[in-house]
Amino acid sequence: MAIKPNDSDLNAMLRRDEGVTAHPYEDSVGILTIGVGRNLQDVGLRKDEIDYLLANDVRVAMIDCKVLFEDFDGLSDNRQRALINMAFNLGRPRLAAFRLMWTAIERGDFAEAASQALDSKWARQVGSRAYRIAELIKKG
Repeated sequence: MAIKPNDSDLNAMLRRDEGVTAHPYEDSVGILTIGVGRNLQDVGLRKDEIDYLLANDVRVAMIDCKVLFEDFDGLSDNRQRALINMAFNLGRPRLAAFRLMWTAIERGDFAEAASQALDSKWARQVGSRAYRIAELIKKG
């Protein structure tokens, strides 16, 4: 019988010998590593792994938006995309700090919401991304 990739004994052995870490670290020879011995320098991530990580991170950003704005599902698709993009980039705590933007969204004043998004350190840091997002918020 051939060993399969999901063999629990093999995986337990690898976890014990390689260790398990959620954050990148340099291994004993200085190679950037993550997870269970994943060599980020030479192996990196495959497309399916990148897609999997993206889908999980988008789900988290969507949940963050729904927590921050009760009527999130009532917004247009473009406004939802814009806010998810911001949540993806900023995380919930920093996005929550855009109080004036959220207040404007609650009032339905999307021009003001876009203006508030642009009047921020975040907008200065991300440049043209902020203008694209603000345009989606404004025009819906």
